[in-house]
Amino acid sequence: MRVRVVVSLKNGVLDPQGQALRKGLHQLGFDEVQKVQVGKVVEIELAEEGEAALQRIRQMCEKLLVNDAVETYKICQTEALP
Repeated sequence: MRVRVVVSLKNGVLDPQGQALRKGLHQLGFDEVQKVQVGKVVEIELAEEGEAALQRIRQMCEKLLVNDAVETYKICQTEALP
């Protein structure tokens, strides 16, 4: 099974990198940009399939991949990762 875990900051958490990118985009003339939020994408391939594999991915997120205090995550199953 191949999955993509999308990790992003919780609402209300300061994102200095996102703010810097927004400012840079404005300086380049992209004034329509209102907000930029920086996160991360983790692509994982498992030998397992189904609900057992998704449960293992959730465990990985909770134990290592995601800082639960400031981040949230979404697991996206995908057939083929580039």
